[in-house]
Amino acid sequence: MDKIIITVVGKDTVGIIAKVCTYLSENNINILDISQTIVSGFFNMMMIADMSSAKIGFGELCEAMDALGEKIGVSVKCQKEEIFEMMHRI
Repeated sequence: MDKIIITVVGKDTVGIIAKVCTYLSENNINILDISQTIVSGFFNMMMIADMSSAKIGFGELCEAMDALGEKIGVSVKCQKEEIFEMMHRI
């Protein structure tokens, strides 16, 4: 499996999850786990996804997620799972 971590943070608006998930689905990226919360009007989501069968590469996904986030008014960041784990070791 080629796991990635996607984080989305920003002011809550209608359709954030739908837009991110639609893009992933259209590019054959499978969502393995998803967690989201809204605190005082601010949206926070973390997803674990599998890029094994993706139609695009990781770099292209990162650029597209950045652009999508800008369009909908949130910050969307992607990281490969192994990098995420190295950064968050205690």
